[in-house]
Amino acid sequence: MKIGNYTIGNQNPPFIIAEMSGNHNQSIERALKIIETAAGCGAHAVKLQTYTADTMTINQSGGLFDIKDETSLWKNRNLYELYQEAYTPWEWHEQLFKCAADNNIICFSTPFDDTAVDFLETLNTPAHKIASFENIDHPLLKKVAKTGKPIIMSTGACSLADLCESVNVLKENGCNDLVLLKCTSNYPANPENSNMKTIPHLKELFKCEIGLSDHTMGIGVPCAATTLGATVIEKHFCLSRAEGGVDSAFSLEPEELKQMVIETERTWQSLGVVQYGIQQSEIKSLAFKRSLYAVKNINIGDVLTTENVRVIRPGDGLHPKYYETILGKKVSQDIKAGTPLKWEIL
Repeated sequence: MKIGNYTIGNQNPPFIIAEMSGNHNQSIERALKIIETAAGCGAHAVKLQTYTADTMTINQSGGLFDIKDETSLWKNRNLYELYQEAYTPWEWHEQLFKCAADNNIICFSTPFDDTAVDFLETLNTPAHKIASFENIDHPLLKKVAKTGKPIIMSTGACSLADLCESVNVLKENGCNDLVLLKCTSNYPANPENSNMKTIPHLKELFKCEIGLSDHTMGIGVPCAATTLGATVIEKHFCLSRAEGGVDSAFSLEPEELKQMVIETERTWQSLGVVQYGIQQSEIKSLAFKRSLYAVKNINIGDVLTTENVRVIRPGDGLHPKYYETILGKKVSQDIKAGTPLKWEIL
């Protein structure tokens, strides 16, 4: 499948998405800089989030409208206030899409309601992303699927039964190009909770491209995901964690993003095929294999012993498996120390 000019699949390195989220800190200049920097780091795409506080929730306090979890980055915050701080103004979007095009990086977004889908379609978005907390919103899934655009959907905080239903909703409403992202909906997440072995299982179950939406620190988990067949990697991205922002604590900085692009591509390159035997690239290295050598001067008629024959490098003598076979045999010529043994000297 293709998003923009990039073909997603095992024939190419993983499609790297830099998630801006709210790391622009309500500065369009910072948002533009994030896009330019992500492109410079080698990311293939930058992703926005398209919502307002009013399309996400209602301005209400109490109950689950307040974040009380002591382990949360957003504890003691009200949902409405959090989304007011984190949202990307819709009037920025056209300029952000143009900046991405000017920097040769794909730009798309996560719509969180019908109005966001309609708005993104006016910008000719090349794809739509479904976030983990919206992956059971069947009305939204139907709306997005009917656009006919490729869909990338995170699978966090979702039972397998719900995930199956959601995938069916997408397919029944026109989605032909789907990527499912293994995701752990903790912010930040721990490697211990990442469960990357799910990736090939998802591939087997749903017969579509599988990737990773990752909230762990560092780039180890994305490389592991690539080993297991992930063809899309999404990571939150900021210019500097020290500058703060709603998601900056678990976002990559520029040098880290650059290294993730490099290392996931190296990981992809390393997968290759099932291979045994001697590769063409290894032929010159055969000289450094071990073989049977005379390690002392041996006179004609002398017997080969453990004192005058050893298994050493380099590898142009008899195979080491013949060591016991030749011991006790007489030689038919004088042999200098450092000579590789051949059958004809016996």
